[in-house]
Amino acid sequence: MGIIISIIMFIILLFIVRVSYVMFNVFTGKCGVSSKNRTLKTIFCIGSGGHTSEMIRIISHIDLKKYEPRLYILADNDSSSEYKVKEAEKENVFMIHRIPRSRNVKQSYVSSIFTTINATLHTLPLICHFKPEVIFCNGPGTCIPVCLVAFLLRCLFILDCRIVFIESVCRVRTLSLSGKILQFFADVFVIQWPELRHACFRAKYFGRLT
Repeated sequence: MGIIISIIMFIILLFIVRVSYVMFNVFTGKCGVSSKNRTLKTIFCIGSGGHTSEMIRIISHIDLKKYEPRLYILADNDSSSEYKVKEAEKENVFMIHRIPRSRNVKQSYVSSIFTTINATLHTLPLICHFKPEVIFCNGPGTCIPVCLVAFLLRCLFILDCRIVFIESVCRVRTLSLSGKILQFFADVFVIQWPELRHACFRAKYFGRLT
């Protein structure tokens, strides 16, 4: 029994060291991603309402030929974003997948823990199958389970994926809940207002993107 406990403790220690190493690379900006192909397998996390409109505008300024294949992840109760994505993509080849929403509007933080766990369990097989190399998100709660799974799989040497978080343009002085969480995991953390620099020491400001 003592040997088994020692092995388990050793594995846990190795995992902690690996997580610390990945977070060190994230915090120091060593977030380069390499691909054997000319394109990167990409996930775009789509929120709803304003989040969707912002992400669509961001996508309109991206050379989509560099980000193929593309997978759009939406909340299962988002009825309007799919139409906007199809309008933006027009005749391009892309995929859409829906997952349970991790947190609904005005949902309590305590109950959102359980809905986020549910969304994470639905996300795990999707990420393992698609194996993204980069994830773009701009604040919707839908991105939390996606980014969390990608980060953990990266720590386990199963996935080599980078996370690009772009804080919503409506956030001028304080970070969104997603931003407060992902500032510790996102490889690139972008803000759209200079007033937000004090809220995240790693934030990169390039002006208005949306």
